[in-house]
Amino acid sequence: MTGVDRPVRVLVVDDDALVRAGLTMMLDGAPGISVVGEADDGDRVQAAADAHAPDVVLMDLRMPRVDGITATRRLRARQRPPEVIVLTTFDTDENILHALRAGASGFLLKDTPPARIAEAVRQVAAGEPILSPRITLRLMDRVAVQAGAYARARATLAALSPREHDVVVAVGQGYNNAEIATELDMTLATVKTHVSHILTKLNLDNRTQLALLVHDAGLA
Repeated sequence: MTGVDRPVRVLVVDDDALVRAGLTMMLDGAPGISVVGEADDGDRVQAAADAHAPDVVLMDLRMPRVDGITATRRLRARQRPPEVIVLTTFDTDENILHALRAGASGFLLKDTPPARIAEAVRQVAAGEPILSPRITLRLMDRVAVQAGAYARARATLAALSPREHDVVVAVGQGYNNAEIATELDMTLATVKTHVSHILTKLNLDNRTQLALLVHDAGLA
């Protein structure tokens, strides 16, 4: 999460120079956002992150040497990882789930309106995951729980206290922290603490992965 006194620092990763130029021009003109660097392939992302310390990385999926999912997984393994939004033309179920499980906090299509991309950058930097409406519908309508995933998810969630379980289910149902606080009669600070502890306890990177786990368990 960025401080209120500086813009969100963005790294643009895409093997198409025209796409990089377009995203850079568009985002640099958006309030509260600064593009601090670019990378033309997944194998250059780590060095670019070292050089520019981005808050958010816009990540293409298909690149010649190292794909965006692998690059995302490597980024999220860093000690203080940036958030990652996958921005792609390829919206297959496999790509969506692999990207989210690799630690991406968002998945948008390249035909997303520029203002929506800029808003997604600010939202993810503030700790809120983002999926395009089309992707959300695909996950709801087409992603079936694989054999064994239900039992594994249920066993994982069994490690939670009853109150933590209530919070997790609310996260999986798409409630934000303020809505969870109202629904469960908690303070906002208590909800945030619960979510942080749950992510640590379950060894998850973000709320999106937590929501997927709830989905696998059949609770959302």
